[in-house]
Amino acid sequence: MQQDPELEALRGSIDNLDAAIINLLAERFKITQRVGLLKKEHGLAAADPEREELQIARLRRLAQEANLDPEFAQKWLTFVVAEVVRHHQALGAE
Repeated sequence: MQQDPELEALRGSIDNLDAAIINLLAERFKITQRVGLLKKEHGLAAADPEREELQIARLRRLAQEANLDPEFAQKWLTFVVAEVVRHHQALGAE
C-alpha cells in the first residue's frame, strides 16, 4: 500500500526534529555535567531549588508564548532536572 506523500513528508520532518531534540539534549547534558563538576569543586549541593523554580517559571512563559502547554513544559523540565540532579549526586559521591 502506497503512503500519502504529504504524510511521509510530515513524518520525515518529525524524524528530523526528534534527531535535533536528542542532539540538543546531549549538548545540554554535557553542559550540566560541567556544572556538576563545578558544584563538586565548590562544595555546592547537587540540587538548586531556587534556580529550578526560576527555570520552571521561565519555561512556562516560553511555552505559553509558543502555544505549547505550560504544564507539558514544566513536566519536561522536572524530568530533565531530576536526571541532572541524579548525575550531580553521582559526581558528588565519587
